[in-house]
Amino acid sequence: MAQHASTGRAIAAAAEGVEKTYYLGEPVHALDGVSVSLPTESFTAVMGPSGSGKSTLMNLFGCLDTPDEGTITIGGELADDLSDTDRARLRGTEIGFVFQTFNLMPRLTAAENVTLPMVFHDTGHEDRHERAHRLLDRVGLGDRLDHKPTELSGGQRQRVAIARALANEPTIILADEPTGNLDTETGEQIMELFSDLNDAGTTILMVTHERHVAEAADRIVHLLDGQIETVEQLVEPPDESGTAPSEDGGEEQ
Repeated sequence: MAQHASTGRAIAAAAEGVEKTYYLGEPVHALDGVSVSLPTESFTAVMGPSGSGKSTLMNLFGCLDTPDEGTITIGGELADDLSDTDRARLRGTEIGFVFQTFNLMPRLTAAENVTLPMVFHDTGHEDRHERAHRLLDRVGLGDRLDHKPTELSGGQRQRVAIARALANEPTIILADEPTGNLDTETGEQIMELFSDLNDAGTTILMVTHERHVAEAADRIVHLLDGQIETVEQLVEPPDESGTAPSEDGGEEQ
């Protein structure tokens, strides 16, 4: 697996020279030559005004769409050349999704929602429920296993969604405005959970329009008009020896 130039870490996912154009009466260049790599165990936030390309970049990393030009690599596997079936398999095994609107199944309990992604991977019934219980306990909901979404607060529902995203031990978690439907205090609690997950080794890519939310990340990639405007490093990445890089090391976009 390739290594990130600044950190020396293996790369969990990467976009190289990605271009994406939508035709809505006239061409809209959503992304124009974007390159960004996500080292393993990194936490990257993406910010930018409406129409800057944030959602498009998230969809490409999530294998929900394909670029017109350039490549997307997930877990060392080139996603662009895969069939629809293989892209679905890659989504299910390598990527965990957390959405602003939670997207939980309303008739299922918290535990059943978490087990759902595992059903498609031939995991045994008992193993699925044992893992769901462990994950819900990990996100602080060990006492809410049998509660349905309507019986949970917004913050609790987002915790269930995070546990579900972790169900298949993905290479990367993609979080799209994960605090957008939460009050400030609950949002802070969810970001503390993301930070804890990242500290434990989970690679995270998060889209947000809120500066204080983005500051939980190691760095912020600022998009403008489909291009990377700047990469703001919030936490100095270690080099291969575990020490901070020299100032002339440069940040790889």
